[in-house]
Amino acid sequence: MEEYNLKTKVVGVDISTESTTYAIVDIRGNILAEDSFGTSDYPDVNNFVTALSEKIVMLVEANGGYETIRSIGVSSPSASSVTGCLENAPNLPWKGVVPLAAMLRDRLGLAVGLANDAHISALGEYTFGSAHGMQNFVIISLGVGVGSCFFSAGHEHQGHHGFAGEFGHTCVVDGGRECGCGHQGCLESYVGAVGIVRTAKELMAESDAPTLMRELEKLSPRTIAECCDKGDEMAIEVFRRTGYMLGIGLANYASLIDPEAIILTGGISHAGKWIVDPAYESFETHVFGNLKGKVRILLSKLDDRERDVLGASALAWSVPEYSLFK
Repeated sequence: MEEYNLKTKVVGVDISTESTTYAIVDIRGNILAEDSFGTSDYPDVNNFVTALSEKIVMLVEANGGYETIRSIGVSSPSASSVTGCLENAPNLPWKGVVPLAAMLRDRLGLAVGLANDAHISALGEYTFGSAHGMQNFVIISLGVGVGSCFFSAGHEHQGHHGFAGEFGHTCVVDGGRECGCGHQGCLESYVGAVGIVRTAKELMAESDAPTLMRELEKLSPRTIAECCDKGDEMAIEVFRRTGYMLGIGLANYASLIDPEAIILTGGISHAGKWIVDPAYESFETHVFGNLKGKVRILLSKLDDRERDVLGASALAWSVPEYSLFK
């Protein structure tokens, strides 16, 4: 009888607006090796896929060999697990529809699973993080973009086309700020990174009151949060307004699906109490009455990079095995 070659490793890939991280992960969820490079270094997607493929091969060959890898899992903004494509990503350098899963499969000769980054975050939290053991929960990813994914009865909801959970592109202000997606009034334009900076600039333009934000070399959610830590009242107001809008969005979400908890992830969630406290207050004001005081709003305890690489590896284990090298 021919011996069956059980492969015990996968590759998890996390594509963000700033960097792309790729790692070898074993069957127990241990990250064995990893590396990263700048996503924006490759404005042409064909060059990006070529570079990513070559880097994965080099990392794999230096850590046990290609024959030990079962499959690849990829996390990216604006990805559809149904089509295996990036579709009209507003925050990535590649526009239109990009068949990323097929491109990587052709170059690497292995099965490739692709999913939206918020869905991957949810999978990572469900498998390894704060949502472990929960059956009904929401993951909100707060960064350059604002995404989400929810689990119902222990199963992820992706929708018919694979785009369920585009929380950032729900309208919260009719005729409001222009969003990167082309619409107006999207939540992302108020609670995404660009929206937070815009709120700060609007507040500084409205008042001559002193603020440390005027002295910042670079205005960003992180540096604004640092001003909050120093007691800067105007910076605190930036996050109060941001949290208020976020709370409305979360209340609408919870009123529809009745989750056990909402878990905040991503760089903006690192602002901690400055965004969580006003978001929770707004949430309790706007949520359906029977849910008041019953839905927890939590901060993820996992490192963002680690969670998303592990989530991508969990996706890799779920795709049917395929190899050109059998």
